[in-house]
Amino acid sequence: MAIIHARKPFTKEESLGALEHYVREWFEKSFNDLTPPQLFSFKLISRKRNVIIAAPTGSGKTLAGFMTILSELFKIGEKGKLKQKVYCIYISPLKALDNDVKKNLLVPLKEIREIAKEKGIELPEVDVGLRTGDVSSADKSKQLRKPPHILITTPESLAIMLNAPKFVEHLREIRWIIVDEIHELASNKRGTHLSLSIERLQEFVGREFVRIGLGATLHPLKEAAKYLVGYSSTKKLRNCTIIDVSWSKKFDLKVVSPVSDVINTPAPVLNEKLYEFLDRYISEHEVTLIFTNTRSGTEKIVYGLKEKWPEKYNDSNIAAHHGSLGKDTRLDVEDRLKRGELKAVVSSTSLELGIDIGSVDLVVQIGSPKSTTRAVQRIGRAGHRVHRTAKGRIISLDRNDLVETTVMLKNAMEKKLDKIQIPKNALDILAQHIVGMSLTRKWDVEEAFEVIKRSYPYNDLNPETFKKLLHYLAGDYAELQDRKVYGKIWYEPDEGTFGRRGKYTRIIYYLNLGAIPDEVKVGVYLLPDKRYLGGIEEEFLEKLKKQDIFVLGGKPYKFRYSKGMRCYVESVPPSTSPTIPAWFSEMLPLSFDLAMEIQRFRSKLAIKLKKSSKEDAEKWLLENYPVSHNAARAILDYLWLQSRYSLIPSTKDFLVEDTYDEGRHYLVFHSLFGRRVNDVLSRAFASIISKKIKHSVAIVVSDNGFALQLPSDNGVNLEDVFEELLKSDLKELIMKTMENTELLRRRFRHCAARSFLVLRNYRGYKISVAKQQISSQTLLKVLKEIDEDFPVIQETYREILQDVLDIHRAEKVIGWLREGKLILKKTETPVPSPFSHNLILLGEADIIQTEDRKSRLLELHRLVMEKIKNNEV
Repeated sequence: MAIIHARKPFTKEESLGALEHYVREWFEKSFNDLTPPQLFSFKLISRKRNVIIAAPTGSGKTLAGFMTILSELFKIGEKGKLKQKVYCIYISPLKALDNDVKKNLLVPLKEIREIAKEKGIELPEVDVGLRTGDVSSADKSKQLRKPPHILITTPESLAIMLNAPKFVEHLREIRWIIVDEIHELASNKRGTHLSLSIERLQEFVGREFVRIGLGATLHPLKEAAKYLVGYSSTKKLRNCTIIDVSWSKKFDLKVVSPVSDVINTPAPVLNEKLYEFLDRYISEHEVTLIFTNTRSGTEKIVYGLKEKWPEKYNDSNIAAHHGSLGKDTRLDVEDRLKRGELKAVVSSTSLELGIDIGSVDLVVQIGSPKSTTRAVQRIGRAGHRVHRTAKGRIISLDRNDLVETTVMLKNAMEKKLDKIQIPKNALDILAQHIVGMSLTRKWDVEEAFEVIKRSYPYNDLNPETFKKLLHYLAGDYAELQDRKVYGKIWYEPDEGTFGRRGKYTRIIYYLNLGAIPDEVKVGVYLLPDKRYLGGIEEEFLEKLKKQDIFVLGGKPYKFRYSKGMRCYVESVPPSTSPTIPAWFSEMLPLSFDLAMEIQRFRSKLAIKLKKSSKEDAEKWLLENYPVSHNAARAILDYLWLQSRYSLIPSTKDFLVEDTYDEGRHYLVFHSLFGRRVNDVLSRAFASIISKKIKHSVAIVVSDNGFALQLPSDNGVNLEDVFEELLKSDLKELIMKTMENTELLRRRFRHCAARSFLVLRNYRGYKISVAKQQISSQTLLKVLKEIDEDFPVIQETYREILQDVLDIHRAEKVIGWLREGKLILKKTETPVPSPFSHNLILLGEADIIQTEDRKSRLLELHRLVMEKIKNNEV
């Protein structure tokens, strides 16, 4: 049977019949009806089936996962067989979500017992406990004495529990494990870490338990299901039933532009119109949630609204919410939002996932969220109840953004999501688990290897790579011992066994565990009481001078002085003009799937413009896509201008534009494949061209393409360049370009820290990021001399090529060129074409455009219009 889709929901009676009568009574008193996911899940979970539930926010997904479990626990308790052990583990990527779930479970647990008592049935308490990094040692000690029946935790805390000799014994009765926000976890190394922890737990328990996955935006669902269930001891995929009701919620979607001419409208006017749109949306709705793509954008919007309408917006009804704010500040904003005290909250990504934020009427996204999945996830926060419509508006101020978001929302309407990408065979995460496993007992190498391969991300792990990792962890390299890198395990290759080595290994494991790398952040504290406000990047602190004003949490502060990694500020009047923090925040990359859809859209619209009038094309656009009149006109003007001046590449064209701007010579590659693919392609082309012209080549990369800046007197034979690239091994070529780059050094430090090669904490002393970086750079040189394919180096390149860049899809593009599915098309332009403008201006810019950038765009536009007018094209 393996992985199947649930085709038909059970009846209401069948579903409620899976619950004990007093649990059923509570449910029927509390809710009018079952929600779509509940009509599938109650019965399936009662049959001990593994399930993955894809359902929108506010559809009763959490109860869909928990209700049968609560019923089963009370049933066991009614028989007097409920032990003081952990029966169910709930895991989410967010501590805030963990807190929410605990609160939401306490109500039914209390009320069900009261209903049963009225019927003369004495039920024991079913305890719920929280075990995360925020839980005090005293509370953890209490849990050791009296473990909760339902344990709510995070991936990292689960890994620690597996190596807590006393507490892990309380996990032997585990019957259910729930993984929430599975789409968020499966696509990164935290999820890889969790997958191994679950398999280790399965091995420890010695029998199968029920696995339940919850998520709002999952595609492909079969891949997510494989991640959740993994492989059994028979090397076959475990069974799993997919419950897909992700589109049971209706969506009201539209892309809007504050003006129809985003180029000729002056920046201050455009900015003013943006705020007018936001003000109108907030005024017309009870609660509005606004997403920006950066923390700086969040701060700007909150500050701008309060500055423009001080009588309407203040600290009592509008707030910022992002990851650099203090925990207390974030919790306060969440609580006020739930209570309906806030008219608007502006967030970067921190409110994207499913923490309970109460009822939101409208979600506004400023600029492109870069993927259909992310757009659906964010807009799905609106209408936080079953059968309510999720209303979302994307405001775009940029021509590329308008095209992108139009296709994105059309995809959403057609239920097309971006594919999740699950990291495979991450050796740094595996190194942590091997050390963790060694702490529990002596292992047979083959036995351990089989346990690891049951995890879906490691199912095709090479046994020789595994043994290489064991050699490293056993300290079998004298060169590393000379650098004070010692063995964490013992390994007997002849005997085929490994185990714990040294009394400090357990401490090293506990203090250095986890998938999230250390980030350099400086705490901001308010004088005179030195209250913590949030954090700024270290690079920004270096730029601050005394008396400078900057915004944090939507409020301006004056910088006074710094001490160590602390920055001290004082309050200033809200009207004080600020310096907005230059948050270190990488812009989100466009997904490859969406990029391909945008290519098709542009090509289709180009044909429309050729065959019919602009008015007819606008009518077609408005009828078939979720766009406003302003947005439609701006898109058509953009594509019309590109087609009049140069070419709109078809889906079979690999268009390269040879052009000049202010005396600089550019080759612009109109490769709309998303930034991760373009990053690979740009490095490959730049490497070949720089060798041919014997001169370095500057690279500018965006989602829509990339530009190479050549010395003005140099010409390049593109056919020769393409021919050489198509003969090359793309992966080898890119790996050579990575040598001595900051990207390699930084990512090596991350992988080295995860692999326990460089420690983040030693015997309770935190090692600074600066020291970690110095150590890792020294060790990188040493390891290259030992073995270029050393596991930590191997993982660094895997992470760069597959997680940061997208080597696989770049190889697919090169394959299309080899097969003739993509054809090189060249064009020469006296000034850059409209499609090149954003690239020439160094690609992506903040959505709130600056005067300088605006004037340059206007100048480029004027030059294009001039050439068209003079028939110079």
